[in-house]
Amino acid sequence: MFIQTEATPNPATLKFIPGKPVLPGGTRDFRSADEADESPLAAKLFGIKGVSGVFLGHDFVTVSRNGVEWQQLKPAILGAIMDHYLSGAPVVSEDAEEIPEGDGEFFEEEHRDTVKTIKDLLESRVRPAVAQDGGDITFKGFKEGVVYLNMKGSCAGCPSSTATLKHGIENLLRHFVPAVAEVRQV
Repeated sequence: MFIQTEATPNPATLKFIPGKPVLPGGTRDFRSADEADESPLAAKLFGIKGVSGVFLGHDFVTVSRNGVEWQQLKPAILGAIMDHYLSGAPVVSEDAEEIPEGDGEFFEEEHRDTVKTIKDLLESRVRPAVAQDGGDITFKGFKEGVVYLNMKGSCAGCPSSTATLKHGIENLLRHFVPAVAEVRQV
């Protein structure tokens, strides 16, 4: 098994591509070992000293570090991912709860069409680009012209995330959806 590693714009994260599906049905973001109970792979990665976050994407795993250099972490992470796939264990336990799309969203019913357009733009133009960098962005709400987005994986805590939100996503949404005045991270 050959696992590719890619740098991300966030120096605290690396993207690992195992060449096999990771989580084809969606994404999962684990910010602590306690949250990782439902994923044998994430739990194994959190068992490595210095791992502070695990994000599971369609065909990649993004790992965040805290206080340990990549040259020390990378071999252990590669080994854990390889061991996981060789074991045949599921990436997410079968009894783990599905996180419904749209969970915790907020917007007024009168803005349903605007929100649909925003979500379509995020799905078709933003999320694929962000996944290339080992992250994800999901819609959380729309209120008084402000779009609220949740940044995950390498996007969470990335030094360039503000620029991505303000100059990239905000400009895109304002161009196609006149009702959008601003984009904020939740």
